[in-house]
Amino acid sequence: MQMINAVNLKKYYVTHTYEVHALDGVSLSAEDGEFLAIIGTSGSGKTTLLNLLGGLDVPTSGGVWIRGNSLKDMVKEERTIFRRRNIGFVFQQYNLVPVLSVYENIVLPLRLDGAEIDGEFLEEVVSLLGLDDKLDRLPETLSGGQQQRVAIARALLAKPAILLCDEPTGNLDSATSMEVTGLLKSCAQRFHQTVLVVTHQEEVAQMTDRIIRLEDGRISGKEQTL
Repeated sequence: MQMINAVNLKKYYVTHTYEVHALDGVSLSAEDGEFLAIIGTSGSGKTTLLNLLGGLDVPTSGGVWIRGNSLKDMVKEERTIFRRRNIGFVFQQYNLVPVLSVYENIVLPLRLDGAEIDGEFLEEVVSLLGLDDKLDRLPETLSGGQQQRVAIARALLAKPAILLCDEPTGNLDSATSMEVTGLLKSCAQRFHQTVLVVTHQEEVAQMTDRIIRLEDGRISGKEQTL
């Protein structure tokens, strides 16, 4: 089943003196359960593409369909609700609330949404990510890799069909980067999720099912299936 379909995405930023083509005609698709990497140097358009795929921004032209639903045809409030129920995000900055425990950080989005917490699924996610003995701790007492695991658990708990990760290993050392990427791959397989990882790290990209390379806002060369 096709989970993501992006067609001729363009995102232009206009100033008084020039026009920046952050994305200039990008088309891609991703299937149910696929683990996909979007790789490119800084300024290639990776984060812009991820923001459009996740409905955090709207394109200048072109469109994104998630499970056959057109994001551009939704008003802002509809898009926000759809995103919350279907798409999870993991960012380079962990975005954990420092005064809340690990457990409280993980369940926070569901509590804010007034949703019921699936205790059995929470235990499964926490166990998979090795956080069983850290639920009562504050984020500042954890390593960078452990904080990223908390961010991943928080994203997974809402059971999103799609997980979008923006440089999730950017603040981690090489060994921890491989460990976190392996966990994301395990999550994709175990929970049947489509996972897109934006990265500039070749070794991270090589652990995915397929690599799409961006350069100057366009897909560069052929896609690489691993």
